[in-house]
Amino acid sequence: MIKKIKNILLTLTVASALVVPAIVPAMVHATSHDAINKGLCEGVIAATGGSVCTETTEGAGSVNSIIRAVINFFSLIIGAVAVIMIIYGGFKYITSGGNDGNVSGAKNTILYAVIGLIIVALAQVIVRFVLTRATTTV
Repeated sequence: MIKKIKNILLTLTVASALVVPAIVPAMVHATSHDAINKGLCEGVIAATGGSVCTETTEGAGSVNSIIRAVINFFSLIIGAVAVIMIIYGGFKYITSGGNDGNVSGAKNTILYAVIGLIIVALAQVIVRFVLTRATTTV
């Protein structure tokens, strides 16, 4: 029983060590991007003497921003799980000892994780395309 608890704690520690570094740069990037855009907009207004620069950000409660936030959250989680599964598949491959069943299982794990990453990337592209088409007025 204690061995199971140790394994669970070790797994959670490794998973959090892999996920936290992936989350922090995304938050920092978003903050710096907003600050840069604000600074550029203020510079354009000061240079032209008028309000040439217009804000194009959506409201915090708009449907688009909520959908994008949900998709980004799930993409982050699924992407992190896929990377962990690739590492796990590599570990299984290394420790297979030449057993054909274990080698094929490890290769399948890696293959399915890569396919999952591709699907997540395509989901991001498709959702952004649909949202821009749905909200753009002709």
